[in-house]
Amino acid sequence: MRLFFVLLFSIYTFALDDSFITKDEYAKMLYKNPRGIGCDKCHGKKGEGRVIGKYRDGNVTKVIKGPEITNIDYHSFHKALTTQKHHLMPHYFLTDKEIKTLYYYLQKSKKKKK
Repeated sequence: MRLFFVLLFSIYTFALDDSFITKDEYAKMLYKNPRGIGCDKCHGKKGEGRVIGKYRDGNVTKVIKGPEITNIDYHSFHKALTTQKHHLMPHYFLTDKEIKTLYYYLQKSKKKKK
């Protein structure tokens, strides 16, 4: 009987915990694939920016690079993700919580670089 109550208590306690992954794991997962294509494809693994394409214009090779996003303030970050102003930037329809989580991931990654 005692074993039954211990097992029942364990299941109940587990059911109260609504997260199966940590905030850091969720942030990393969201950065890598928020809605089909990850932020890392253009902005790099930690938001440092990345070359996403090159083309020739006459004799000159031009480079298209996703910008570094580690030094952006939260207001500008939120605005970039919620307005359809950028022609190359996809619109992800992220919630405020998801945007805060992405910003948290970038700030944490920035601290690890130092």
